[in-house]
Amino acid sequence: MADINDQIEQFFEAYEKRFAEGLAGNAVAEETAKVFADFFVEASPVGISGGKNDQGFLDAVPKGYDFYRSIGITKMEITQLDITELNELHYMVEVYWKSSYEKDEQPDFIEFSVIYFLQHLNGTLKVFAYITGDEQAVLKERGLV
Repeated sequence: MADINDQIEQFFEAYEKRFAEGLAGNAVAEETAKVFADFFVEASPVGISGGKNDQGFLDAVPKGYDFYRSIGITKMEITQLDITELNELHYMVEVYWKSSYEKDEQPDFIEFSVIYFLQHLNGTLKVFAYITGDEQAVLKERGLV
């Protein structure tokens, strides 16, 4: 069996590839939903919210990719992963992203991180929570929204 860190790295490599597919306009909602737990939590400067991994989530996924495309995001690339084992079933992973975009025909990028909490159960990794920074403030600062 592959080392859990290798499995987590592969999990996020697939996540990054799925993001590229979504940005390209391809249908990835079902594949995206498969990596989330039946219920998951988001913490951000807006507050804390929870959501079911249901039809509403499946419907929201393509809208997220449409939004990123509409503001000029062209690529989301993982530059670093910091993995912390919390116990034998749970992991905290800080993922450092480089978000490339084009504004007024000028390429640029934003770097940020998201902290994901994963459960490793029955050989499968699932996101059950994540923490984000103030994405909207950065997008406003860059003139993208």
